[in-house]
Amino acid sequence: MVKIHRLADVQSPHIGKNTQIWQYSVILKNARIGENCNINCHTFIENDVIIGKNVTVKSGVFLWDGITIEDDVFLGPNVTFTNDIVPRSKKYPEKFSTTLIKRGASIGANVTIIGGITISKYALIGAGSVVTKDVPAYTLWYGNPAKQHGFVCECGNKLSSELHCTKCKKSYKLQNNTISEL
Repeated sequence: MVKIHRLADVQSPHIGKNTQIWQYSVILKNARIGENCNINCHTFIENDVIIGKNVTVKSGVFLWDGITIEDDVFLGPNVTFTNDIVPRSKKYPEKFSTTLIKRGASIGANVTIIGGITISKYALIGAGSVVTKDVPAYTLWYGNPAKQHGFVCECGNKLSSELHCTKCKKSYKLQNNTISEL
């Protein structure tokens, strides 16, 4: 069962079961939202947006055309996305930039994400960062502009220098600049 607050404006019929949509959210008619999502209050989701399963979208997040959010993603309060790298009032690009947030990524509060990039699986972006380029899987980024500051486990814990998680005990290996679980 979908739970939609009476003060939300949900025009899309493409809402997965067990998804909750809170007050003052606007979801346009062609947006697609998967199962078991939590769309907090004061959010806006445009037509050409796809949201996977088990996604949390906190308050103040606006998802513009061209954004795809895969399963198990967390978007913190006031995450800001862009989709036009040369914006001008009343002049629109032939095609908006596309942005992909892959499975399990977590984006902290007040992060700005420049359009046209990919944040790979299980990456963690620290609060207040400005992300201007692609982010590899299992990496920790923060700052303005955001830079890599280590690696993270699927559970979100920062990995040791030996690529071991002290919280859940998983270990990883780094090969050809790509991290994977052992």
